[in-house]
Amino acid sequence: MVYIGAVELDVLFDDVRSLKQKRSLVRPVIAELRRRFEVAAAEAGYTDLHRRSLIGVAAVAADGGHVREVLDACERLVAARPELELLAARHRMLGPEDD
Repeated sequence: MVYIGAVELDVLFDDVRSLKQKRSLVRPVIAELRRRFEVAAAEAGYTDLHRRSLIGVAAVAADGGHVREVLDACERLVAARPELELLAARHRMLGPEDD
């Protein structure tokens, strides 16, 4: 069985004045998510706004509970970053019963 989970993290940056500055803050967050949790992560929205970003994170595992734990940990990591404010987190799960 395979479980796939995703979370969309809607974040706001406080004192950012350009897209270049925003990218310099988003890149390390995405890199840390990938390194610490072995997930797929990318900036997936609000790419044209300099103070907002939508970070998408996805995980795959044989245990749905493990996928939820990993995504919850990713959300906590982003929420704890001092340079941004987590506005919303939207979780989605897909499992064998979702054929």
